[in-house]
Amino acid sequence: MPGMLKNMIEYSYRIATQNDIQAITDIYNAAVIRGGSSADITPRTYEQRKAWVESHHDPYAVFVTETVDDDGERRIIGFSALSVFYDRAGYDGVTDLAYYIDPQWQGRGVGTYTLTKLLEECRKRNMRKACGIIFADNAGSIALMKRFGFTQFGLMPTAATDSTGTMRDMSYWYLDL
Repeated sequence: MPGMLKNMIEYSYRIATQNDIQAITDIYNAAVIRGGSSADITPRTYEQRKAWVESHHDPYAVFVTETVDDDGERRIIGFSALSVFYDRAGYDGVTDLAYYIDPQWQGRGVGTYTLTKLLEECRKRNMRKACGIIFADNAGSIALMKRFGFTQFGLMPTAATDSTGTMRDMSYWYLDL
């Protein structure tokens, strides 16, 4: 259907810079306040998110997903990260991955695009396993894990509270790369 191509939204993906920290902070805090996807119970400050971004050293990194808005300006609509899974040398090559999408952009394929690019980065950086730790009732993220072939390897009941005060089960997922 040729007309559909004009309405398709294009996304781009790149490594985060210092200039992206405010957008990363805003997107993350929206998730914290909403509940259901973070065990942080209060919003994070710009300085806290800056320190988090700066803590990612090669091969780990933080990335942003962008689109071009109606005014032709680039807009960050999500971010993702490859983080240390466990800080012992024997776990090198195993990464904890995370992704957060601006609430206004959820349900538009941004999560699928972002996870595709994040897994490409895993492989480029010679990771051997990717792990995701997700609230067990986060249907969107669980569906993405399954879609990309992740295997659930654990469930920890009543493990974490979110900002709404809801106690949540944690599910643990991995993918061999």
